[in-house]
Amino acid sequence: MVLSNEPLVANAAQGLIRIRGKISYDGKDFSGWGMQPDRRTVQGELENAISTFLRVDRVIVQCAGRTDAGVHATAQVIHFDISETDAMDMKDLTYRINAILPEDISIQELEVTTPDFDARFAALSRRYEYLIYQGQRNPLLRDRAHRSYLPLDVPAMNDASQALIGLHDFSAFCKKREGATTIRTLMKFDWTETADGLIKVELEADAFCYSMVRGLIGAVLAIGEGKFDKAWLENYLAGREREAHVFAAPALGLTLVDVKYPDASEYAKRIAETLQVRDTDTLES
Repeated sequence: MVLSNEPLVANAAQGLIRIRGKISYDGKDFSGWGMQPDRRTVQGELENAISTFLRVDRVIVQCAGRTDAGVHATAQVIHFDISETDAMDMKDLTYRINAILPEDISIQELEVTTPDFDARFAALSRRYEYLIYQGQRNPLLRDRAHRSYLPLDVPAMNDASQALIGLHDFSAFCKKREGATTIRTLMKFDWTETADGLIKVELEADAFCYSMVRGLIGAVLAIGEGKFDKAWLENYLAGREREAHVFAAPALGLTLVDVKYPDASEYAKRIAETLQVRDTDTLES
């Protein structure tokens, strides 16, 4: 028996109920979220653990943000369907699945949700944090923060980042995928220095394209290093073409920290909005 999340709504007539969960993972040893042949992925480990416990062929697990290889998460949101006959106390289900999962991934909580909840398409926004440190090599930060070998101008990076806020075509910062839009609304892109000497970058958008977070950070890091300025960044955004000399920031240091959703009564409306693929006409309207 295979339990699937297609279509988006859990089919109560087939005796399925939808489960919503929050998970965390250390992305260092994962080849990203999505299933890949002969590679270790977050989705693969989750589906294996849940299916093993429920003794079914496969339970398909969907997520809010398909993180790249090496990217961590403290608040990834997932959903999957189970049979009504497998329903049990959610704390007990969490405990039992975690007992099967490897130590670098953990379910924080599970709950029964409405049949139309969709972790990906119902989300209003995703928020990431990126950590950077400077100076001598720190073994305790090697998998948690990117080490910059050059001095960084934090005020200049923060000022330049604000030019990217709003609805734009972010083609220059993404790896393009066939049929996928690169038009997104960036809500937050802030650079601050923490009390313990780290540089923290916070980004929030309605959604991020493939490699977009790392592309944005890498471009602005070049400004902090003195290679480019704010005017260059504005022109680069407008050009809508990715250039080989603009590097994406390394994955280590990047963590998915929050996903926001509307009230349950608004799930269907939000899903319909998300499924409307935006094109360049959206920018001109």
